[in-house]
Amino acid sequence: MNVSEGVEEKNKIGIARTVDPTPVSAIAGKLWNLHRTHSLSAFLILSLCCPLACSDPGTLNFSIAAAANTQPVMEELIDAFQSKEGIPCDLIIGSSGQLTAQIIQGAPYDLFFSADLRYPDRLTEEGLVDGAPITYALGYLVLWSLRMDKTASIESLTHTDVKHIAIANPQTAPYGRAALQVLEHFSLLPSIQEKLVYGESISQTNQFIMSQAADVGFTAKSVILSDRIKGKGSWMELPKESYTSIAQGLVILRNGHHRQTAGAFVSFVASDEGTSILRKYGYDAPSSGEQNFN
Repeated sequence: MNVSEGVEEKNKIGIARTVDPTPVSAIAGKLWNLHRTHSLSAFLILSLCCPLACSDPGTLNFSIAAAANTQPVMEELIDAFQSKEGIPCDLIIGSSGQLTAQIIQGAPYDLFFSADLRYPDRLTEEGLVDGAPITYALGYLVLWSLRMDKTASIESLTHTDVKHIAIANPQTAPYGRAALQVLEHFSLLPSIQEKLVYGESISQTNQFIMSQAADVGFTAKSVILSDRIKGKGSWMELPKESYTSIAQGLVILRNGHHRQTAGAFVSFVASDEGTSILRKYGYDAPSSGEQNFN
C-alpha cells in the first residue's frame, strides 16, 4: 500500500469522501465550517483541511492548524477555551509537513501546533511567525493493535501472521520519523520494511489500524488515551531511548487575522487548566531546557 494521495473530507453529517488535496488559494478564500461529529469512524478518517470546531457566519473565524496527533486534545482545549471566552474557532487537522507547506503558501491560519519543533523553526526562518517557537508538550509513541489474537509488542512485528504494519509518512509526520527510529533501534527495519504501510498523517494511520487493514501500527499515545479510543485493542508505550524525544512546538502566525485571540489561546494552553488537559492525553510538560511557556 502506498502513501495516500487523496484527502478525506468530512461533510456536515460526518460522512467521508475522497477528494484531491485542497489548493491553498481555496483555503485562503474559504475555511469550511463543519460541525464536529462524535462518531469513532469519522474521528479516525484522515481529516486534512477539515475544520472540526464550531462555525459562525461572516468573516473568517479564529483558526488553529494542528498536527493530527493532537486532534483529541485540541478538541478538548478548544471546547474549554470557547466555554470561557465564547470565541468561535476552526480546527484544521493534517500532518505537520502538509500544514507547514500550506502556511508558506499563504493559508490564513492564526496558530500552528506542530508535532515537533522542526516545522515551527522553518516557519520562523521564513519570517512567517510572531516571536519564537514555544514547546507546549512532549509527546510519546506507542504500538497499537486491534486484532483480538495479537498483543501489540516489538516481538510481534516479525511474526509471519503480521502482514501489514502502519506508520505515518516519515517525510511529513514527526511520529512517522520516530517510528522508523524505533525500528532502526531494534534492528528490525530491513526484515519488516516490506510490511510497512504509510498513512499521510497519524489520522490515516489510525484508520488503517482501526479497520484492521494493518495488523498493528505506530501512533501517538494521545490517540489511544482519547475517550473515543481508550480501552480498544492492545498497546504498548515504546521505550523513550528508542527514538528522539518528540518536543512539540507552536507558533503564532503572521498570516492570521486574530493575533490577540491567538495569544489568549496560547495563555490558556499554558494555564493550569490547559496543562491538566494535555496531561490527560499522555503529554508531559517540556523540560527546563526547552523554549517553553515560561
